[in-house]
Amino acid sequence: MRYGIVGSFGTVHQVVDLAVAAEDHGWDGFFTWDGVDLEGMDAWDPWAVLAAAAVRTSRVALGALVFALPRRRPWVFAKQAVTVDHLSGGRVVLPVGLGVPMDGAVAAVSGEAATLRERAERLDDALTVLDRSFSGERLELRGAHVTVEGLTLRPTPVARPDGRTRIPLWVVGSFPSERSMGRAARFDGVVPQLRGERAMDQLSPQDVAEVVAWVREHRPADAGPFDVVLHGALPADRGAAREHVVALEEAGATWFVDALWDPATATPEALLERVRQGLPAP
Repeated sequence: MRYGIVGSFGTVHQVVDLAVAAEDHGWDGFFTWDGVDLEGMDAWDPWAVLAAAAVRTSRVALGALVFALPRRRPWVFAKQAVTVDHLSGGRVVLPVGLGVPMDGAVAAVSGEAATLRERAERLDDALTVLDRSFSGERLELRGAHVTVEGLTLRPTPVARPDGRTRIPLWVVGSFPSERSMGRAARFDGVVPQLRGERAMDQLSPQDVAEVVAWVREHRPADAGPFDVVLHGALPADRGAAREHVVALEEAGATWFVDALWDPATATPEALLERVRQGLPAP
């Protein structure tokens, strides 16, 4: 199991400093978040944050939980990702999903995909663009909402130690939706969430085991590495937190990202103290 933390609150300097502290205290990843106008929260541009973190760190994985891909131009997004990937020496990961429809960047402006169906179609188009553009080959695509004729994006991402030549794509998967989980299974990882009334619940070890079993059944065994990425708030008690993540790891999770979203308690000072406490489990 690897561990990350989200820089959910703070000035832009505090958020980048948190990335440095996370590396200094043994964490495996640092994540920002992708929003424009969400419930009055101060929102920084994720690529600017990650670029700054890239040049001030040397080891931690860098990403955002999660990138709202349907409201982005995927070829521009690909160029941003590759740029930060080179700045970091190949440490970028891309958790991506449908995005939050109540974000003002969707709800308060015209021309954005508002329905679930259109956002899902745009996500599929964008994933295809990213997957193919990372190869550096000429891209031709006729998707549901995007047509690309002869686009070539260079340079390509930094080659990974495991042989992958694209930036890992971790796709939000609504379990047990066949379509949503199937989308994630085609790429490099899943950020699972439960469907329906349990959509806001954190996954239990039993839930994780069911997700892992689904992926093993539907993803070819020779398809390459695949991450199961969980996120949420760990118990405040260190012993309880350790028991929780150990159970998730035994169920098949490969990442846990500590994500705190209550501005009353997730102050920049509290986040820094949480980082300094070190990993929840060795």
